[in-house]
Amino acid sequence: MAVGELVRELRSARGWSQGRLADELCRVAGRTTVTRETVSRWETGKITCPDPYWLRHLAAVLQVPLQVLENEKLDRRRFLTDLAATSIAPLVASDLIHAGFSARLQGHGPDVDEWHEKLATYGADYMALGAAEIQRRLAIDLLVLQQQLDRPELWGVSAKLATLFGKTFPGADGSKAVDWYRTAATAADRSQDDQTRVWVRGRAAIALGYEGASLGIAESFARQAFEISDRPSLGRLNAVMGLAHVAAIRGDRTTALDLLTEGRRIFDAAGSEEQTSDYAVPEWRMNVFTSLLHARLGDERDAVEAQDTARSLLPSSLPRFATHLELHRGLMLARAGDRDGGTQYAHAAMDRLPPDKHSLTLRLLVTEVERAAGRRDPQRG
Repeated sequence: MAVGELVRELRSARGWSQGRLADELCRVAGRTTVTRETVSRWETGKITCPDPYWLRHLAAVLQVPLQVLENEKLDRRRFLTDLAATSIAPLVASDLIHAGFSARLQGHGPDVDEWHEKLATYGADYMALGAAEIQRRLAIDLLVLQQQLDRPELWGVSAKLATLFGKTFPGADGSKAVDWYRTAATAADRSQDDQTRVWVRGRAAIALGYEGASLGIAESFARQAFEISDRPSLGRLNAVMGLAHVAAIRGDRTTALDLLTEGRRIFDAAGSEEQTSDYAVPEWRMNVFTSLLHARLGDERDAVEAQDTARSLLPSSLPRFATHLELHRGLMLARAGDRDGGTQYAHAAMDRLPPDKHSLTLRLLVTEVERAAGRRDPQRG
């Protein structure tokens, strides 16, 4: 199968028009040189296949490994079948259905300890791997876990896995993340464990607040977490920092800084020793939260200090988060008036990160830099 045919099938499988694919490519690449006509010519073979630069961005936008587009010897038909059965339409995948039936027929699955081990593994994998790499595994495990929700502790496991599942959706499905966060909150309530109930809501609040998405929903999740418990915890820390970012984006500087001060107090009491889990907030991650907050507020000195601290502590196995810090600096430059420098800095940082490590959060940050620089097309934003 030619590259153009594969691009057409992948695009169609997502329900995208040629214009939609062109818009997504321009958004991720930060360029406006791809149009609907360009995509049409690629797909029909009227022009040569995309060069390596655009192949890399096609792989990122279509959520496929780059070698799928590069390797002519790969069995692309089989790959498409697998993709349609997992990443694109997981609820009708044969392996998911089989897993669900097997768990039901056998009347058992992993025990509680095994589910907690899976939970820990997913927490680490999310930090280091691309979302597409873990989505299939997570979807299967969630379906199996549905057959076992007969005790509060397993509802707690399902709540955390559902929260993580919400983070695996690509940009086009960002609204689904909110639906999953709400599902996770309901599941957490059935766990009868306040720590879990607070963590799930706090994680949703920081995810949305950091991304600058659905600010009202982020604020609601944070307020719910506060009402459940006032004890220092990682969940409350996430909720406070999520709300701080909401305030910063809305231009409420005083509230944002007050919440940052409260967040630091909670961090001193509840910060994590674990360095590479989504369920943890070690010092480097607290400084990532702080870096973006100060960049949004225009506090250059404090932003640079937080970036330098985070970079000095960040494990080398987590390059995606190093890119976060670079995008914060790009935002800081753009907000300080260096519009060209800010956008170029942000785009260069994204180009250095392998496309399979790109995420919705990073793409939203690039968009924020572009808007701060006045370069974002309102019709695309």
